[in-house]
Amino acid sequence: MTSTPAVQFPPEPVPVDRPRAKVLIVDDDERNAFAATQALEELGQELVVARSGPEALRKLLHDDFAVILLDLHMPGMDGYETAALIRERRRTRDVPIVFLTAVFRDEGHIFKAYSAGAVDVVFKPVDPFILRSKVQVLVDLHLKRVELANELEMRQRLLEENARVQAEKLEAERSLQASLRRQQAIQRALPIVFYSRMADPPYAALSVSDSMKGLTGFDAEDFINNPEFGYGRVHPDDLVIVTRAQDEARHAGAYTCEYRLLCADGTYKSVIDQGILSEDPETGEAVVFGTLLDNTERRALEEALGHARKMETVGQLTGGVAHDFNNLLTVILGNVDLIQRRCGEGFAFDRQVRAVRQATERGAALTRQLLAFSRRQRLDPAAVDLNDLVRDFSPLIKQAVGEAVSVQWEPGDAPAFVHIDPAQMESALLNLAVNARDAMDGAGGITISIQADPAGHHRLIVRDTGPGMPHDVASRIFEPFFTTKDVGKGSGLGLSQVYGFVQQSGGEVTVVTALGEGAAFQITLPAIAPPAPVETVAPTPSEEATGSEHILVVEDDPALLALAVDTLESLGYRVTTANNAASALRRLKGGAAFEMLFSDVVMPGGVSGLDLARKARVGNPGLKVLLTSGFIGEEAIDWADEYPMLDKPYDSPSLAAKVRSVLDA
Repeated sequence: MTSTPAVQFPPEPVPVDRPRAKVLIVDDDERNAFAATQALEELGQELVVARSGPEALRKLLHDDFAVILLDLHMPGMDGYETAALIRERRRTRDVPIVFLTAVFRDEGHIFKAYSAGAVDVVFKPVDPFILRSKVQVLVDLHLKRVELANELEMRQRLLEENARVQAEKLEAERSLQASLRRQQAIQRALPIVFYSRMADPPYAALSVSDSMKGLTGFDAEDFINNPEFGYGRVHPDDLVIVTRAQDEARHAGAYTCEYRLLCADGTYKSVIDQGILSEDPETGEAVVFGTLLDNTERRALEEALGHARKMETVGQLTGGVAHDFNNLLTVILGNVDLIQRRCGEGFAFDRQVRAVRQATERGAALTRQLLAFSRRQRLDPAAVDLNDLVRDFSPLIKQAVGEAVSVQWEPGDAPAFVHIDPAQMESALLNLAVNARDAMDGAGGITISIQADPAGHHRLIVRDTGPGMPHDVASRIFEPFFTTKDVGKGSGLGLSQVYGFVQQSGGEVTVVTALGEGAAFQITLPAIAPPAPVETVAPTPSEEATGSEHILVVEDDPALLALAVDTLESLGYRVTTANNAASALRRLKGGAAFEMLFSDVVMPGGVSGLDLARKARVGNPGLKVLLTSGFIGEEAIDWADEYPMLDKPYDSPSLAAKVRSVLDA
């Protein structure tokens, strides 16, 4: 008798019942709440919206949430107060809080947010992809903790029913193995390490996911086989953080902390360690189930952002100080010129007046350095080949650093044209060379090289054979007034001037250094095409800087206004004054004929000297314009070639020559 083979059909796919978590969105602005809901819909989780802090607290009384998105700026009860009440309740104290804010962006509020228990801060308008990614990680962690707890409970039930239902036990074991395989696959895909360990020192590891290799460079077995391996790799300064977190777990049942972990390559990584306290079902000993998340990149970005904000703030401050200081120096310098001119060579106090002038000129040099750092100096850029500039400037560098320092030049293989102010570039190069000489105590070697960048940039590199710098010093060398030199041997503005000039020129300056390895300063600038040759015509010498034209002088500083009037009237010009743009426009429309408008750029009243010049030229196209300022701002790039400019501080001869040249143009 033959048997007919049975027809077999492929099994039907088993639907996966994906667990869902609740996400609480707290925002008083309906539009922001709607935007967050739309961004998170793709996660497939249950989204709950609360319009205020009290409403959020009521919802937390009845439901468990995986994560709370909390707006900081709300009427009545703000985000900080709401977070504090959430952390006071045992049930909700460990729910991750992500603050959302469009207002509180400064470092103080960010620090306050983290101090209030936030795991992250997201700025509005919210990028949907970033918000989704952050919430997904927190939801996955929540679901993973729930899943681990459920599996432990399931395993306990299976052990209790072992004697009664052997067949069910085998089936449950197969199901558990499949679940573990899924977990391992998920763990390998996620940049997170899952572990279990003992709750008491030295916190011996019981299990570690394979992703530990990618985080630390060590295999999971290294942590499991050696009970003291993990705790022994915590940075010594962070051991107290770990100990405090374990004490917190004993009281609260969970903990979160951040510390540095020594990796296989000898470097430290910043990790966020989160865990919950549990009990081993077999031995009854306290164990911890937790996760490790690499936070190194985020920490570095936060430090870089903080440093950039600090440099920008200092730049704004120094620029404002330089503006006010330039006004004062102009008054001093101009009056010194008037005194010298009117009293002649035989003046009894001529030596003292000259000393005042020299001190004023030194102050003017300092303000130029401050303006360079704050990227507010007025540049005169041109197409320059770095090879030609360094070659022609090398003799002056050698003279400045002295015979005990050798200077070598390594030119590039091809022309390296960039769009820069050549005088400022020479000043930056001289600053780097002198700084290198001082670092080498006046004896050593400096190498200046030019390199082409395939990305469309040219590099100028200044290397020295000095002792190098530690990281904490190298991170601050471009800050104004920071110096490692002895008192009286440096103002701390040389490298900050280099930094500001390069930034204003669209480039970047960096330093590579270490103790005992010297330092290499690298200036990277955008490359340009070689310019076409242009015939230059030698300027004809101007006549004596006097005249009889009618000039309208606009200046809000009374001392500067009086100085300009004295200087111009002494040269024969007729002068009419105004202390703001509105007054100047009235005089221009009053019928008087003016050949020139001489105006300060920065003035009160909301109308700048630039706006005044443009309005004045509408009714009088032939009116000559000369502007002056000690702080022109970033907008100067757009109008630097529109009108001639006289930088503050200026002396009387400079004012006279500039006025005459503009009138004769």
